[in-house]
Amino acid sequence: MKRILPRYFSSLLLACAVSAAHGAAFAQTPAPAAINPPPSAQLDYTIVANQRGLPLHGTAVLQWENSKDHYSISTETRAMLLGKILEAKSTGAIDASGLAPHTSTEKRFRKNPTTATFNREARTITFSASDVSYAIKGGEQDRNSVIWQLATMARSTPKKFKQGATIPMVVAGQKDVDPWAFKIGKPETIKTALGSIKTVKISKLIKDGGKEQKIDIWFAPAMEWYPVRLRFTEPEGDFIEQTVAKVTPQS
Repeated sequence: MKRILPRYFSSLLLACAVSAAHGAAFAQTPAPAAINPPPSAQLDYTIVANQRGLPLHGTAVLQWENSKDHYSISTETRAMLLGKILEAKSTGAIDASGLAPHTSTEKRFRKNPTTATFNREARTITFSASDVSYAIKGGEQDRNSVIWQLATMARSTPKKFKQGATIPMVVAGQKDVDPWAFKIGKPETIKTALGSIKTVKISKLIKDGGKEQKIDIWFAPAMEWYPVRLRFTEPEGDFIEQTVAKVTPQS
């Protein structure tokens, strides 16, 4: 459990969107009308997992705030017997590319907090946990903002979110930056505590033979494109899945 939980929860709140079109829009100008992030809300999730055949359970509370030209994401995650195992936050602007992070912080179970800083003036991303520096080119996200950038893109450019389409992205983690890509899958209806919900499944692409963590996200178009289910699967088959239990709109 010590091995899978930190990997999962560092990815949970986990970025998106570097295409040529988005890369050109670097400057943090006010978001145009075409950029349409989801409205502010609190999302409560239940968590189930399987680690080496052992079932795990927990809860997560996510606060998403959209204040027109700025956003914030904060999450608190708890596991049975362990208590609080993650506190995470991402804050930044909303500009012509969507979400433009300023800082992303994580405090994991029995670990020191880490911070990724997006210095827009110096055009670099730096990390408290490493000496790596990455040049900002435009559209980069952190692991806490990736899901909400995907939702913002889906709401802003729905014609691009067709089954089979691929979305490239660059994602800042705790120590470095990696290229990611998501593929849009077929519509699915999932069962939740709120009833059956029609969703669009989007999955992180894994190269053949790759030993990366797989990420699947189910977005609900009729519910503001909120992420209503997420599943994180390790190469050996261990998984953690979170499903929405309650959505509370925020003023």
